[in-house]
Amino acid sequence: MMGLKIHKNGISSFLIDDKYPVYRHIILQIIILAISVSIFFDAPDRLNISLNRFYGWISYFLFLNMLVYVNVYVLFPRFLAKNKVFAYIISVVLFTIFALFIMVILQELFYDIAVTHQEPSGIAIFLSLASSMCTILLFLGGISTLLLFKQWIISNRNINNLQIATFQSELNFLKSQINPHFLFNMINNANIMVDEDPKMASHILDKLDDMLQYQFNDSTQDNVSLKADIAFLSDFLDLEKVRRDYFEYTVVIEGNMDDVEVPPLLFIPFVENAVKHNLDTNKSYVHLKFYMENGCLFFECENSKPMKSVKRDAGGLGLANIKRRLDLLFENKYVLDVLETEATYTVNLELNV
Repeated sequence: MMGLKIHKNGISSFLIDDKYPVYRHIILQIIILAISVSIFFDAPDRLNISLNRFYGWISYFLFLNMLVYVNVYVLFPRFLAKNKVFAYIISVVLFTIFALFIMVILQELFYDIAVTHQEPSGIAIFLSLASSMCTILLFLGGISTLLLFKQWIISNRNINNLQIATFQSELNFLKSQINPHFLFNMINNANIMVDEDPKMASHILDKLDDMLQYQFNDSTQDNVSLKADIAFLSDFLDLEKVRRDYFEYTVVIEGNMDDVEVPPLLFIPFVENAVKHNLDTNKSYVHLKFYMENGCLFFECENSKPMKSVKRDAGGLGLANIKRRLDLLFENKYVLDVLETEATYTVNLELNV
């Protein structure tokens, strides 16, 4: 799931989070201020602080704000954000012409644009207007690029949120497909023993009570203790042993599993499948083994096979679900192998936990 998350810190968070709008506007005003103060310099080393120049600076500062906010709140959301590219280009060109007209008026009112008092030539006027127009277009283009980048971040965040929601929904769906089938089997087992042996039926119900608590409480968590999940499997096999005349099982744990956690109900489909396709003969068994090696958890489920061929559920809903769940939870960090001989059927699962 980590691969499905967008950056929650840094530039992307600052650009899109609702808690930063004031700071974004402050930074924008600082940038515009830094650009507009150039009005006070006739040359890099010549500062001109006069009342007329101060009025010119205020006008230029407001002019730049007009360029930014008209694009941000009018042109971009109305056209470019709706993929109306041609309409946006036309609107930007018209707005640039309007802004150029405003700039000429401001220059006439406040700026000392000529070093001498001679009238500028026609070529100089044309070059000045063309330069100003290009400057305005580039300024608007930069703002639009930033807005597109912000929209791209928001779109990616929404896609990631949707993927995460879908991921969780699918996992819950896969769990729900496992749980009802399992509960039905357990209740049916207890029901069979009620009339035959009340004491044994009480034992079954106690086991079932523990399993139901695990299923309805612990299994709702993202991860549970491996020991709790193994206890759940042991109770399941113990109930199965009570129900059947010829059935043996073992659960072997090698190494310290105290701190190991796994997704709940991860192994029960394998065990259910092993029991389901294991006929009641004097050689019927299921052997489970858990061990840790090099930071990986290994699970082995071996069951005996009947002499007559019984169709496995390898392509059925149970194992199909668990394979899908493994893909969602572990991506490529697991290995699942199935080994079948004439007498046994073995599932080996390696998990990078």
